[in-house]
Amino acid sequence: MNVKELRQLFPILDQQVNGKPLVYLDSAATSQKPLPVIEAIDNYYRQYNSNVHRGVHTLGTKATDAYEGAREKVRRFIGAASTEEIIFTRGTTTAINLVAASYGRANVGEGDEIVITYMEHHSNIIPWQQVAKQTGATLKYIPLQPDGTIRLEDVEQAVTPNTKIVAVMHVSNVLGTINPVKEIAQIAHKHGAVVVVDGAQSTPHMKVNVQDIDCDFYAFSGHKMCGPTGIGVLYGKKRLLEQMEPVEFGGEMIDFVGLYESTWKELPWKFEGGTPIIAGAIGLGAAIDFLEEIGLDNIAAHEHKLAQYALEQLATIEGLTIYGPKERAGLVTFNIEDVHPHDVATVLDAEGIAVRAGHHCAQPLMKWLNVTATARASFYLYNTEEEIDALVSALKKTKEYFSYVF
Repeated sequence: MNVKELRQLFPILDQQVNGKPLVYLDSAATSQKPLPVIEAIDNYYRQYNSNVHRGVHTLGTKATDAYEGAREKVRRFIGAASTEEIIFTRGTTTAINLVAASYGRANVGEGDEIVITYMEHHSNIIPWQQVAKQTGATLKYIPLQPDGTIRLEDVEQAVTPNTKIVAVMHVSNVLGTINPVKEIAQIAHKHGAVVVVDGAQSTPHMKVNVQDIDCDFYAFSGHKMCGPTGIGVLYGKKRLLEQMEPVEFGGEMIDFVGLYESTWKELPWKFEGGTPIIAGAIGLGAAIDFLEEIGLDNIAAHEHKLAQYALEQLATIEGLTIYGPKERAGLVTFNIEDVHPHDVATVLDAEGIAVRAGHHCAQPLMKWLNVTATARASFYLYNTEEEIDALVSALKKTKEYFSYVF
């Protein structure tokens, strides 16, 4: 894996910000896009832009083949059994909301339980809060260990015969924790519960096989894995998707429409009402081709090396607190004593370094950490150790500046 050569495929990285070379350390929020993805989307709009499925003309056929070809690429990429199990959505948030609105409301009732964790992104908390309010179910939380990991003993204790849904993120967008989702699924299934996995922070960075995990639903976003914004995926086991009702109604998803009754298309199209996200799906397919050519194992190894290097170097800064376990995915979340994360991010931006600051859509986790906000540096296949050195140097300047000012 030649990072120097890979970086040349990302035109946005070849620029200066505030007079300094751009150091982009915010890929957990959104990744940058390589030329093959940009060109695939551009080629669609230039050469065969058309709506899909209903047209019999040449452009419509080309667009349909590309759109459905992307679905097959997704199926292969995550190890699903059939393209019937691959639903295109706007992203992870939409995918989880679809499960909550359709499966959750139909299968959860008063006295039932929904089990999640303190580390979840808001998009894997709020939908389940709403289901619990609407159905009278109880929302329960699996406790975290001091280092931000989950013990399977605590999962065993939290999941009971009353549990209908267990929803958990594969990788924490704050702590970098890699959760044992396969083992969690085994525990949940032992009690008859279904498992929903938020894969937004795992799918871009490591090999994922939904059949091996044996999750019932799995959601992820294209824009975090070198694809375009506005496209995501919901994987669901066919037998469950067949039982579920659509949540959006209109064109594309119908079989027959009468004056008072209508019927739906078969999977996966019954969940894709309206003109679909055609260019987004094509771009996602190109992103999958790009990642598979590099190799997910190579990407994971590169990011692990960067994360461990970052942990070592950041530990040399006095007054800097790092959150999360030692073994983690490719991100580091931290605070500098007596300096607000937004101030940290502002000073870093002046040095051309892009990091994320705030609650990271994880306010319950911030409360658990006893902080209001944190700064986060996240890494991807195009980042280097030299960029981490630049981050560390800039953080030392930040600390010195605020020590002098205050």
